[in-house]
Amino acid sequence: MTGRLEGKVAVITGGGGAMGGAQARIFAAEGAAVCVADVNEEAAQSVAGEITEAAGRAIAAQLDVRQADRWAAIVSQTESAFGPVTHLCNNAGANFRVSFDEQTEEQWRTIMEIGLTGAFLGIKAVVPSMRRAGGGVILNMGSLAAIRPGGGSPAYAAQKMGMVGLTRSAAHSYAADNIRCVIISPGHVDTPFIRGNNPHSPNDWSTSIDNPDNMNRRLSATPLGRLQTADDIAKAFLFAATDEASMITGSMITVDGGAGM
Repeated sequence: MTGRLEGKVAVITGGGGAMGGAQARIFAAEGAAVCVADVNEEAAQSVAGEITEAAGRAIAAQLDVRQADRWAAIVSQTESAFGPVTHLCNNAGANFRVSFDEQTEEQWRTIMEIGLTGAFLGIKAVVPSMRRAGGGVILNMGSLAAIRPGGGSPAYAAQKMGMVGLTRSAAHSYAADNIRCVIISPGHVDTPFIRGNNPHSPNDWSTSIDNPDNMNRRLSATPLGRLQTADDIAKAFLFAATDEASMITGSMITVDGGAGM
């Protein structure tokens, strides 16, 4: 690695998961100190432990992104350990793969509150710290649903479309503070989010890519011929986090193998 994030301090939500964990590892390998934040504290500790065992700097923290007081505690904990926060990666999300008719109000609120309200609260929490640092970068997790939302799971489509607006609003609001905000939209990524059965992303044989029909459907929708990996997405986050992307803000970077075309 080349130290592209040397001296930087990152808070990464969903850091115990596949994509957040990949971001935490690559950011740390490039020199950043990382707070691995996740609602699953054990998962966060596992990723932070991998980083410290590899001679990186990391702490783990339990975070429900819907709770403003937990956000304040996370920023304070990170500043105490490493100094002001310079980077925030908003990965936390949820989805329930049901039709518009079947989606419940509870499902709607869960998806919107974790994915969109959580990111809003995170931005509010880190901006004062980024100002103390002299600037920063906020990276939001998008989706193909931010490009071409379909008929399923209306809350997921609304949340990801909403993330575009949140990104642009934050980018415009904080440009004068030398704070950039970018949304990165993956295509079909082979992670437990679409393979496993989790409380925040339930899957069964009808939705999981363990089902060859579902896997082939996603593959056939990807012109480059393979699903993305968590590392593919982490590399895009890394680029957007570095000075190489210093004039990119309010924009979407799409990493989808052509699926959005």
